[in-house]
Amino acid sequence: MCSPNMKIVLSLLVLLGLYFFSDALDLYRHRSHEKRYYRGYKVLRLYPSNSEQLRLLHDLAESENSELDFWLPPSSVSRPVDVMIPPERFHQIKHLLTANHIQQEILVEDVDKAIENEKTPAPYSELRSTSSVFFTKYQRINDIHNYLENLAAENSPIASILSIGKSYEERDLKAIKISKETSNDKPIIWIDAGIHAREWISIATAVYIAKELIQNYNSDPDIKSLVDTFEWYILPSVNPDGYEYSHDYNRMWRKTRSVGTSVWGCIGVDANRNFGFKWNQGGASSNPCSDLYAGPKAFSEPETKAISEFILARKNQVKLYIATHSYSQLWLTPWGWTSKLPDDYDDQYNLANIAVKALNSVHGTKYQIGSSTNLLYIAAGGADDWAYGVAGIKYAYTPELRDTGRYGFVLPASQIIPSGEETFAAVKAMALALKNELSRGLI
Repeated sequence: MCSPNMKIVLSLLVLLGLYFFSDALDLYRHRSHEKRYYRGYKVLRLYPSNSEQLRLLHDLAESENSELDFWLPPSSVSRPVDVMIPPERFHQIKHLLTANHIQQEILVEDVDKAIENEKTPAPYSELRSTSSVFFTKYQRINDIHNYLENLAAENSPIASILSIGKSYEERDLKAIKISKETSNDKPIIWIDAGIHAREWISIATAVYIAKELIQNYNSDPDIKSLVDTFEWYILPSVNPDGYEYSHDYNRMWRKTRSVGTSVWGCIGVDANRNFGFKWNQGGASSNPCSDLYAGPKAFSEPETKAISEFILARKNQVKLYIATHSYSQLWLTPWGWTSKLPDDYDDQYNLANIAVKALNSVHGTKYQIGSSTNLLYIAAGGADDWAYGVAGIKYAYTPELRDTGRYGFVLPASQIIPSGEETFAAVKAMALALKNELSRGLI
């Protein structure tokens, strides 16, 4: 028969063993090059209605060993929370939620089936032109680069390819430049996507925007004027290493693929917490195994450093900075590090409103506008905050593309073209408004 002290010791040993086992499992999942499947995983939408329920969800989200993946993390009362739950934890978590009277609904019944459905190409019968065939499925990074290179080669008077740097695994950070002429004072529009690896629709949409600008240059007077007025730089995949990993091994991978120095060797950094403005001051983690890991220091990742150096070398020219994400159908403004609004918020809102109205006119898709913290959640160290707060770019945005949660990160390929069409309409409307401001000497 064990003494009370012996029971305490045994309990501590069990807990210690579980802790190390869970960390070892986490290490395996981060570093494994075996395909990860999501059979039986479900995504629940939760509706916290009071501070106690919100605190419980915060505790679950911040638990290092919970094995829950918060697609939309808890932020405030009455704001929904989306969480992916493994089958072996589902009944336990559901019981916990029910016991605490947290309203819930199933968004995705089986994540693995949703992933398979996502791979189904859009039918050719829905295409308006043969130039859209590329957008019937989610393409790999080499195919994206080849597509852009061919697009530039066929339209060399207005398009060219450049690499702004290398990823951690030595992939080119390839961007396409679209401009009739180049000069040291020509205003610049910057668009990037795919900083989070699993947000595939953002990458496809960025490529679609490039296609529309180039292929309609000679047929659309507005597009011609925008390409003649601005230098456009579009970087479809900020995080090509993570994007490829999400195709080959783990569809839900979010971070970069840099090798850290933690004792467990966890891989990657959340690149949208790695920018050098209010770095790691909220909505980020110092735990290298967390999906929100801000990195050992600001700009530790070659991908974020390359963007910052490219933008700062041209900061007086950049008039619009768009960092494209998914999902939620939001057009977000700074700040992400605080609920306070920036001095330029009214102007930022008004330009975003022009974009959202144009977007809505295409397919009726509804977006909300607001600052990142007030509309979504706190996220310090983000690209848009840095672009506005350090690079001095007045109009810096983070659009969160389709959808509102029915598919989340596994949006079917049939939605690539509609997303591209409506997002291009938004960007075009913003650029025309900016062109008008330029002509009046307002920016």
